[in-house]
Amino acid sequence: VQLQASGGGLVQPGGSLRLSCAASGFLVDYYGIGWFRQAPGKEREGVSSVSSHDVRTYYADSVKGRFTISRDNAKNTVYLQMNSLKPEDTAVYYCAAVYGGPVNSWSQTTEYDYWGQGTQVTVSS
Repeated sequence: VQLQASGGGLVQPGGSLRLSCAASGFLVDYYGIGWFRQAPGKEREGVSSVSSHDVRTYYADSVKGRFTISRDNAKNTVYLQMNSLKPEDTAVYYCAAVYGGPVNSWSQTTEYDYWGQGTQVTVSS
């Protein structure tokens, strides 16, 4: 089971980025996929998640209305479209997976079993 996050970069405030989480070794449709971020000196926090079979999507209050999570089963990839980016969105973004979940709390790191490496997102003028 492997997850690879990509798509980060430097963007100006108000700009957009689309992060990708490509999975190998398993079918993403059967897994809940979460996006987390970690800024320097801060704890890793849940940003968004999509449950297995797209039953539900979840968003942190800080990103609601700006970020959209989606899944492309044909490409075995989950995306995080980030619009209207703010400097406070600057962080390393990680994707994570849990079979059949998330079940208890989508925003807790302990909910997920597999993690990808991070991709840096920097929002700055």
